Amino acid sequence: MDRPRPQAWAGKTPQEILDRLRPGHADPLRVLDTLIDLFNTRHTAREKTVSHKTRAERARFLRRFFLDLQCKAGFHTMPDPRNLGQKHLHAMVQVWQRERLAPATIQTYLSFLRGLATWLGKPGLVRPPARYGLSLEEYERHEYAQRDKSWGAHGVDVETVLAQVAQFDARIAASIRLMDALALRRKESVMFRPFEHVVPFEQTGVPLESRKADEYVWIKGKGGRVRWVPLETDGQRSAVALARSLVTGRDAHMGDPALNLKRNLRRLDYALEKFGITKRQAGVTAHGLRHGNLNDLYESLSGAPSPVRGGSCVDANADRAARLAVSERAGHARQRAAGAYIGQASPRQSAGHRQSADGPEANPSA
Repeated sequence: MDRPRPQAWAGKTPQEILDRLRPGHADPLRVLDTLIDLFNTRHTAREKTVSHKTRAERARFLRRFFLDLQCKAGFHTMPDPRNLGQKHLHAMVQVWQRERLAPATIQTYLSFLRGLATWLGKPGLVRPPARYGLSLEEYERHEYAQRDKSWGAHGVDVETVLAQVAQFDARIAASIRLMDALALRRKESVMFRPFEHVVPFEQTGVPLESRKADEYVWIKGKGGRVRWVPLETDGQRSAVALARSLVTGRDAHMGDPALNLKRNLRRLDYALEKFGITKRQAGVTAHGLRHGNLNDLYESLSGAPSPVRGGSCVDANADRAARLAVSERAGHARQRAAGAYIGQASPRQSAGHRQSADGPEANPSA
């Protein structure tokens, strides 16, 4: 968590505070902690603050990065962060290559370092990954899902698992059912308040022409983005009813009130591990329930399985509308984000998208 700003910093600019830590004399980790205290709330590219999770992960990485310069990269002394140079970045990229880190991890690390460079007034310090000898497959994230991550695709029966978990902890089983019915993330399901977060349509602010149900679920997701999920099916309404029957009050959330959020999330993970629901044992995680829900939604709206489930030849307009609905239910601002769950549109669909935008005569061979 963020530490309170020291009283000695009152009335001083960040540069004045840093000038008191003389390069070559001040402990590099003390300089780094000062930079973190001064700037870690800031977004790398936008004029906004970042989440507490991002702050914690960025601070943890930066401290480990400078320690690893000595422990893993072979530097005799730890550099002052203000003297960070290309030789340090090249050396650590080689360490990451040896450790075979995932492309998404390397991208995240480079993003954290760009943030540090911005704090130091060196926005161009961190260069594109290729400049450090990283090949495309070593740093490029897969924007589109490459396989179906749902439980059903791996032969895991949701109801069987829920029955087992309910014997261990009924509240956790109800949280998992909410994930399956409403495409919630783990954290969203644990923080869900089944009375307070379900409201009549009239209180949502959703346009009348977009109305899909009498009641909607209010979800606050990543980055503070709020989304409204309509309670359209019996399964969704039953999941909410079960949750309401287990909480201790009208303002209660799904987590154990005796535990904090971190421990509630760990207990949910433990319950799934106890019954074999891990990537190693079953090939799936709790997040697979969200993938399953969103892939089912795409199929119900487009009339065909999603691309990761082998679907093809979907009408371009139907595909676009279904992807938009998937993105909205998932809580993303861009339609393209749906691809992370359902896969990339087929070439025929893509051509259809261009044709609908340019007119039928733009593609006479179609």
